[in-house]
Amino acid sequence: MTDNLNKTSTLVDKLIRPELKELKPYESARRLFSMSGSDDTNTVWLNANENPYSPNVSADPSLYNRYPDFQPEPLINAYSQYAAVKPEQVLATRGADEGIELLIRTFCSPGQNIIICPPTYGMYAISAETANVNVTKVPLLPSFQLDVNSILNQVDNTQIVFICSPNNPTGDVINRNDLVSVLEATKGHAIVVADEAYIEFSSEDTVTELLNSYPNLVVLRTLSKAFALAGLRCGFTLASEAIINAMKKVIAPYPIPAPVAQMATQALSEDGLLWMRRCVNELNNRRDAFIEKAKTWRFANEVYPSKTNFVLMKLSETLDANKVMTLFTEQQILLRNQSKQLMLNNTIRVTIGSEEEMAAVENVFNLIEQKLD
Repeated sequence: MTDNLNKTSTLVDKLIRPELKELKPYESARRLFSMSGSDDTNTVWLNANENPYSPNVSADPSLYNRYPDFQPEPLINAYSQYAAVKPEQVLATRGADEGIELLIRTFCSPGQNIIICPPTYGMYAISAETANVNVTKVPLLPSFQLDVNSILNQVDNTQIVFICSPNNPTGDVINRNDLVSVLEATKGHAIVVADEAYIEFSSEDTVTELLNSYPNLVVLRTLSKAFALAGLRCGFTLASEAIINAMKKVIAPYPIPAPVAQMATQALSEDGLLWMRRCVNELNNRRDAFIEKAKTWRFANEVYPSKTNFVLMKLSETLDANKVMTLFTEQQILLRNQSKQLMLNNTIRVTIGSEEEMAAVENVFNLIEQKLD
């Protein structure tokens, strides 16, 4: 067995693309803690920005034995109506992550460039690096807003600019005028991607109405967060018909399983949207209450404002984020340590869960506060 493994490893080392040898895979929340041996059945998962509730959707078993439609018409029509765009402007994908990958594979050749604005979602860089596409990092300003001038200094050599708004992991919304400035500067030679994975928690801040004015704008959406369908892996790319048609040349022939399409379409029905909006209202209220509570803890140097279903906290210098994570893990509560991110030293991100889950979180933080006395 060991000998075979060594031979296989030697073969892999010989054949793997050179740029992948040192590449570290994206450490998703689930991957991190599945490797740590956490017990799923008793674990409070507040590290992946999932919705704590589940919608009432189901699939017809008669769909299982047939290949699905390439782009299921009921799903595309339902999402186009929800997003107020034309069906021709919608591409359904396996989560928004596939939209990121498709954009890079469609519009970037090896050696070309994308721009990202850290601290931000990690998959932009990972998807680019696996395609041998260069990543130019233009950090956000201390206010967590775009450094527009620095972006504009780089766009002449760039294919795609990725902007996450509301941003993960900071929770803030990017200033619309700044986004428009980038769109104006990149007209005719680069694509600007607005990742709106969390937009339902701040629906008034969507930029979808700019799609008709800026043919270089792409908007990414997902059903994983507010719609509580992370397990289905269903996302959408909204863009001009020309961009959508180009991406269709690259996407897999059966990207959306038929049961997924059926359940996602149900989630986009009138009843499904009503359920989602009730969830969003509840989670937003609970988030705001948690922020106010967190501001009273002496160990919280800063509690950042949020327009998402999570809250980012910067801990005092006397309290190490790794030790705090250990305390929570011992209680089988999983949060996300964001300290490796640029500008986010000693920070923890807390997903907003159910009332009971947040009470458990506050109990642990209260114990930490008491130990300061």
